Amino acid sequence: MSNSRKPLPDRRIVSSRHLAEGEGWEASELEYGMIIAYNAFARWMSRCMAAAGNPDLTPLEILVLHNTNHRGREKRLTDICFILNIEDTHTVNYALRKLLRSGLLEADKRGKEVFYRTSQAGTELCEAYRNIRQICFIDGLPRTDISGEDLRQIAASLRTMSGQYDQASRAAASL
Repeated sequence: MSNSRKPLPDRRIVSSRHLAEGEGWEASELEYGMIIAYNAFARWMSRCMAAAGNPDLTPLEILVLHNTNHRGREKRLTDICFILNIEDTHTVNYALRKLLRSGLLEADKRGKEVFYRTSQAGTELCEAYRNIRQICFIDGLPRTDISGEDLRQIAASLRTMSGQYDQASRAAASL
């Protein structure tokens, strides 16, 4: 018996084989990678926020809280939706109302616009989340052999793909 091994066939790691046939099948691998990465990230956000002291926030509410806290500047609903690339303003509006009720945000109405900012409690929760993130995630990154520059390149590629998906969604809406 020989110890030589045959090379493995070209395996496709996908969640929907019917989308991985023919030219461009690699996009299905990317999509599956994004699916599992998004779900892992959503789970991480929820557990990190629970460890920081608030187990009741959904991933969207956590994103809205952090975005509202960003740079200590007031934000409008449209600003938050634009930055997070969320089309359904109703979901963000619901998150804002929940964060207001929980005392993590404050709001001022000026004319027809409502401006949101983090409250002291919201700012403290974001800082607690940051500390948990440092201990549980950032401190472990050196063990991955992924450099800071690699992370920046991955982020740039994801933003590029986001633009491609946005363009494709506009094209699909016109069909």
